[in-house]
Amino acid sequence: MRTSEPVRFQRDCEATLIPAGTQVIVPEGTEGSLTQALGQSFTVYVGGNLVRIDGKDADAIGQTPPQPLAVSPTATREELEALVWKQLATCFDPEIPINIVDLGLIYDCSLEDSDDSSYRVKIRMTLTAPGCGMGDMLTRDVRERLLEIPRIREIDVELVFDPPWSWSMMSDAARLQTGML
Repeated sequence: MRTSEPVRFQRDCEATLIPAGTQVIVPEGTEGSLTQALGQSFTVYVGGNLVRIDGKDADAIGQTPPQPLAVSPTATREELEALVWKQLATCFDPEIPINIVDLGLIYDCSLEDSDDSSYRVKIRMTLTAPGCGMGDMLTRDVRERLLEIPRIREIDVELVFDPPWSWSMMSDAARLQTGML
């Protein structure tokens, strides 16, 4: 959801400066505007900059933290694969209100069996621009979201730039949302 809802930080809060990817602390009492509340994070305009707030820190800006993932402990491999894609779709580029799946940033996603009935997930993904400072944050989001799934024990995220990302990789829904269809 895109908004311009005013917010006031109710405590000091760690944030990520967009697009640099630098970690900063936004002090208690700072005022800003909530510009995006999608997936499990928030984008806030503060003092001329955009910052990304993790969902776990939602209370710092008066928002409700995301609900924990509900998964059956007896989920089949196919159900887990579907859940992996569902979780990937909760990761959003903080500047673009479209999830990384619909943006076409996920080039490959596979589950590999482990010895103890758990799984390793291998992801090949890219960024909308090779110099984007948000790469570490997006790959961290992918790991965190996928580790919420029971029986997923290891995540291997490879950031690649070949082939280069282009608008043509977006889903039809994403292109429609951005006016490109």
